[in-house]
Amino acid sequence: MKTLKDVMTQDVEVLEPDATLRQAAEMMRQFNIGPVPICEGGRLVGMVTDRDIVVRGLALGHDPNTSTVSAVMTREIEVIHQDASLKEAAALMAANQIRRLPVVDDDENLVGILSLADLTRATSETASGWTLEEISKPSQPAY
Repeated sequence: MKTLKDVMTQDVEVLEPDATLRQAAEMMRQFNIGPVPICEGGRLVGMVTDRDIVVRGLALGHDPNTSTVSAVMTREIEVIHQDASLKEAAALMAANQIRRLPVVDDDENLVGILSLADLTRATSETASGWTLEEISKPSQPAY
């Protein structure tokens, strides 16, 4: 049976919390990626997306050359352990409507990212179709 270690993307580009918004945007452009994990000494402390940079950063007046990703990143993120099953990962992604799931070791160090594409390549079309359907449902307002 395949585990996350077998199918996840292992060579993940990361930034430190003191990286600037411009550095994050440049990394996204260079590697053609959306979310960037933010790590301190290998330990995952948050994620920053292009939307974070624009909505939490630029729209609120942050200077992309001096403001850091720690000012706009999402700190509370779902993660999964590297030894979890693909079924567990699919359920977590569906329940939380997320397309990329950080994978950590026992010490909460980032060891990879599981994307919906990784999951699709490793599972049946039925399972990945269900996961995509659940991820894509409109979320309800939190009020």
